Amino acid sequence: AAPRLAGRPAGGPRLNLHNPATGDLVGHVVTASAADVDTALRLAEPWVAAAPERAEVLRRAADLYEAEFGPIFALLAREAGKSLADAVGELREAVDFLRYYADGCAALTLPARGVFACISPWNFPLAIFTGQIAAALAAGNAVLAKPAEQTPLIAALAVDLLLRAGVPETALQLLPGDGGVGAALTRDARIAGVVFTGSTEVALLIRQSMADHLNPTAPLIAETGGLNAMLVDSTALPEQAVRDILAASFQSAGQRCSALRCLYVQEDVAEGLLDMLYGAMDELALGDPWHLSTDVGPVIDADALADIRDYVGAARTEGRVLKEVAAPVAGHFVAPVVIRVDGIAAMPREVFGPVLHVATFKASQIDAVIAAVNATGYGLTFGLHTRIDDRVQRIVEALRVGNTYVNRNQIGAVVGSQPFGGEGLSGTGPKAGGPHYLHRFTRTDQPGAGTEDRATPESDVAAALRLDRKVAHPSHSTELPGPTGESNRLSLTPRAPVLCLGPTAAAALAQAEAIRALGGHAVEAPGLPCDALTRLSGFSGAIWWGDDTEARLRAQALASRPGPILPLIGGMPDAGHAVLERHVCIDTTASGGNAQLLAEVGAA
Repeated sequence: AAPRLAGRPAGGPRLNLHNPATGDLVGHVVTASAADVDTALRLAEPWVAAAPERAEVLRRAADLYEAEFGPIFALLAREAGKSLADAVGELREAVDFLRYYADGCAALTLPARGVFACISPWNFPLAIFTGQIAAALAAGNAVLAKPAEQTPLIAALAVDLLLRAGVPETALQLLPGDGGVGAALTRDARIAGVVFTGSTEVALLIRQSMADHLNPTAPLIAETGGLNAMLVDSTALPEQAVRDILAASFQSAGQRCSALRCLYVQEDVAEGLLDMLYGAMDELALGDPWHLSTDVGPVIDADALADIRDYVGAARTEGRVLKEVAAPVAGHFVAPVVIRVDGIAAMPREVFGPVLHVATFKASQIDAVIAAVNATGYGLTFGLHTRIDDRVQRIVEALRVGNTYVNRNQIGAVVGSQPFGGEGLSGTGPKAGGPHYLHRFTRTDQPGAGTEDRATPESDVAAALRLDRKVAHPSHSTELPGPTGESNRLSLTPRAPVLCLGPTAAAALAQAEAIRALGGHAVEAPGLPCDALTRLSGFSGAIWWGDDTEARLRAQALASRPGPILPLIGGMPDAGHAVLERHVCIDTTASGGNAQLLAEVGAA
């Protein structure tokens, strides 16, 4: 792998890449230099082809991906440590992204933003890498793709296939390297937007850099981490629950942002269920992921190995390890392990590996469990095993989570059926693979707003935000396609209010009307002092149509806040700014019967 540029690359250091399972040499990467980043930025040009042409090229790329499944599977296994089952799923997801966003091209009526930096992770080095790029290209942007430093080979193959399909080289360039490449992109004013999947901490650093250097209203679409929980009550079918716990915790060696991290089991059934889980863990085969017999492969590198081993070692010293299986001595392998905790609040951070934490609860404590999950501030995935329909409804309504899975595992979201993405500390939205994603890659011009004509007292804004917290936020639901026996429902719930900063009262009113038309809540606050944005709470973003210098001050104030990433919106907002997308997937066969399936059989 090497920089793929529209011009001549200069190149940086040449590094070896090793198989995390065996240590074998997989290949080499020539990293991008500072000169390469500048060349890519200088030569990048938005993809000006008409939407039907862009769609056809993306579909052609999907066909090429499928045709090249052999090299793709080999690289996913050897470079990223993916099992063959995971490799199949990853290729399917990448192809789905290409075709889904190709289909969405026709509905886009607004112009592209310009040049997007797409910064992708190593745990889905083909699917997420492709999804970010495909969305930006579908909207007509240019892309500078920065893959994870651990997985540049699969990224280079993907870019080659996209270029073969007909994407112009000025519209897609590859910049492999470490975090310094990403940092250079996110502080260059020629970048019109950033797509990032990775840790919450890095996302916050990117947000601050963008506020300081990019257009202050440039979008950051971030999909970040989670402390994902599952609740299993006494009515759950234990065999189904164990099957799904095993997959959600240990498939992909636990290296999924959606993976189960904290399992809550009702104490009445905990002993039997955990015994069954421990027996299932004993059957897991760890080893080279290229072998079909392998269930659990390696973690990605030596740093991850050392970090997880240290964490488990500390828990072992404290006597909290309940179950641990053997792992190969050679390679970057972590033994799947179960650790006792009092609850999710006792977890200091996300441990990105095959580490499952277990807590028990009494039947009367379900509401307290849900409150503890919400209190983490993360909101990515949640699993629920129960056969009580009223309980499903009550828990789903109380959760502040992007994707909830009932009576199935909580990994493996499917494009178009289960749009994926979290809220709070788990991401900005809109959901990848969902109906609102592509619009964030388009541009609406900022309406003229005149000059500030009055200032809104901070106390008035704070009072309006407190009042909104007392208002019920009804949601609107849509059924999405999926296989028979599975229900997929996407609900749109108003976000916390968007602050409409004007700068004039007329502009603030227009901003508020736009948010409300999209189903959201708004608080008009023309002339609100910049520093108030660092003190106020209970809002989800702000709109500003005034001077760029003032816009930067407001963007920097928002970026300095701890907690969730809040956008400064220029131009007209899109639906993702106004509403939260919450998806619920239910295995309707797990509770003992599937009315839809029975009705179809009866009709036949």
